[in-house]
Amino acid sequence: MNTFAIKTVGVPKALIGAVLITTLPLAGCGNTTGTRSATGALMGAAGGALIGSLTAQAGAGALIGLGVGALGGYLYDQHLKGNID
Repeated sequence: MNTFAIKTVGVPKALIGAVLITTLPLAGCGNTTGTRSATGALMGAAGGALIGSLTAQAGAGALIGLGVGALGGYLYDQHLKGNID
């Protein structure tokens, strides 16, 4: 009789690296607050869905990533404009 053990694993380091490599070049996309927030939101949603899919929670990961990415894009824009340090 064969038994299969299910092992739980964390997020592979290669996956984290791949997400960073593919999203970092897009981090500065846009010239206005809206476009920077939108690109941040899209990148956050994609990254969140990717990481969330590893735990069968892709939708929740995408929503969390969407919010965090939009906030990150907004804060990045405000930093470039000199409004925050």
